[in-house]
Amino acid sequence: MKQLSKGQIKKIEELLKEGKPLPEGYKNILFPESKKEYELIYLGKDRKEDILAETMRVPLQPVKTFCNDVKVKDGWTNELIFGDNLQVLKEIYTDQRGENILGTKNKIKLIYIDPPFATKQEFRGSQDQKAYQDKIVGAKFLEFLRKRLIFLREILADDGSIYVHLDWKKGHYVKVLLDEIFGEQNFRNEVVWHYRRWTAKSDRFQNMHEIILYYAKNRSQVLFNKIPLKLDEYLLERKEERGWNSNTIQTKNGRIRQLLVYDSKKFEQAVKEGRVRPEEWDRVVYAEDRGIAPNDVLQIPIINPVADERTGFPTQKPEVLLEVLVRASSNPGDIVLDCFAGSGTTGAVAEKLGRRWIMVDSSKLAIYIMQKRFLRIKESKDLENPKRKCDKEPKPFTLYNAGLYDYQKIKELPWEQYRDFALKLFQCRDEKHTISGIDLDGYLGAYDVLVFNYQKYKNVTLDYGFVDDLHKSLGNKIGKWFFIITPAANVQFLEDYIERDGIKYFILRIPYSIISEIHQKGFTSIKQPADERNVNDIMEAVGFDFIQIPKIRCRYYLAKPRAGQQRLDQPKKEAVIKIKIFESNTLSRQPQEFKNLETLSMVMVDYNYNGKVFDLDDVFYAEDLKKQDYEIRFDPDKIKNQMMIIYCDIFGNEKKEIKILKDFEK
Repeated sequence: MKQLSKGQIKKIEELLKEGKPLPEGYKNILFPESKKEYELIYLGKDRKEDILAETMRVPLQPVKTFCNDVKVKDGWTNELIFGDNLQVLKEIYTDQRGENILGTKNKIKLIYIDPPFATKQEFRGSQDQKAYQDKIVGAKFLEFLRKRLIFLREILADDGSIYVHLDWKKGHYVKVLLDEIFGEQNFRNEVVWHYRRWTAKSDRFQNMHEIILYYAKNRSQVLFNKIPLKLDEYLLERKEERGWNSNTIQTKNGRIRQLLVYDSKKFEQAVKEGRVRPEEWDRVVYAEDRGIAPNDVLQIPIINPVADERTGFPTQKPEVLLEVLVRASSNPGDIVLDCFAGSGTTGAVAEKLGRRWIMVDSSKLAIYIMQKRFLRIKESKDLENPKRKCDKEPKPFTLYNAGLYDYQKIKELPWEQYRDFALKLFQCRDEKHTISGIDLDGYLGAYDVLVFNYQKYKNVTLDYGFVDDLHKSLGNKIGKWFFIITPAANVQFLEDYIERDGIKYFILRIPYSIISEIHQKGFTSIKQPADERNVNDIMEAVGFDFIQIPKIRCRYYLAKPRAGQQRLDQPKKEAVIKIKIFESNTLSRQPQEFKNLETLSMVMVDYNYNGKVFDLDDVFYAEDLKKQDYEIRFDPDKIKNQMMIIYCDIFGNEKKEIKILKDFEK
């Protein structure tokens, strides 16, 4: 152990006597991390304890609950969360240890994640579109993923499982990380997803598979179900024998040769005598349970480009693949979590199989695609019989913001809910206490916090006199820092803190972003992509910000198709949206300067808006619009009644407009 100075020892003694926590810097000295037998070493690898302690949590702000007329047991609504998944996982982790607002403690039975593979190679999706380009490679990607895996293990139920979907480029490194985090003894399978696709000239073997690493939290308790097979529905050929029969069946995974055993004693005797060789068949199924553990190679085709299931989101995975995992590692009523949710396949399959779900993504496009997919679950294909519709009413789900908030809605909260939100926003511990007759609300680190009750004291403002009065009462009874959380409009001075007799009284203004002196990591907002190639980029945020509607000016009109672009099926006139001005607003103390149109991310369109729910029909990325002189063109017949247009900036802020056909005819 490193030798402590006399000053450090004195400081620790004082804090212990006062019953206050030790500063973060002391834990590395007092509790050095023990060495593992083996581990993956790379630049920038943080200690697990530091990740759990220092990751910022962000409260969840409910935006809207859908399908709330459908009755569900215990009041649960599924969760669709927009925000950085690391900060959201910290919130779930913290709630599990406290009041369990999400009701998830020891209930998340299955986690599936399909993170970006960090390859820097361009893949091609439907219609030869570039699906994604991962920007973070090597050590940065590994640490990005490791931080999330640490939290995922902590929030997983004791009998839960996690599946991590990867390709051959990074899978081996991540396997070592998973062994470190979950324990090598809890490694269950490397599942291979094998598919066929177009072939091309190559100087090596064709890539026709991806891998899914499957771990249990505790191998002695893990939940694992045999997957029942409806054999007769897919039977192609049957040959009867005494005590068993041989089948050729068509399953969702392809054609399989199978032995169906009715009399296990007769069958086992025949095997001993060499009359039957089980290895000649793909699998052996015992009729007494009609269920099997599938083998570790899942032969499932990629999604057909014109399939009803396709959402248009790059790198979408087939529902059949997720069905196998969800059936195997969860039961009806269990919670399934995917924090790289993308197109929402995990949530859609969980919903169809009667599971509850939490989906998290930092892409606004992903959120709108999932919203549409979950609301139309009844119209999607049935998992039991893909030729039928699912015909199940969607269960209630709530859309949450995490890290980007609507401040007006926050101010409208009842006081106790506002107080709880404000404490979480600034990472404060909710511990009411009283000093010199003044009621305080909690602690930020070792220091006291006051949430100013602007609703109760409507005529009181925070000026120098307020701080002076506070100092007279508390000055000799508090530490060197004191925090006051308050709406920015209630503060009469510009400084971030006022100092009195060596004590700094920090003003944590809402809605300004976190001041850098307290959170040295600084503030980074989630960036939305301006190009489809970047849809699956790794996006991270540190801290929070508040919604600021962009300034936008457009011209809406009808025009002839562009020269050289006419087609036989082209309408005589096109509806045109000409974006002339697009500027983002910011509440930052040192706002960045952007040129006109520079912060535009994408434009999303619902051509037949019903006045209640935005139903995504089309998306136009800024990089493509730039090439078209920022014009969006489409057939005016697509506007049935009214359309909604969402202009989204790179920070996730939106400007929504509703237009009818007459607006284009003016």
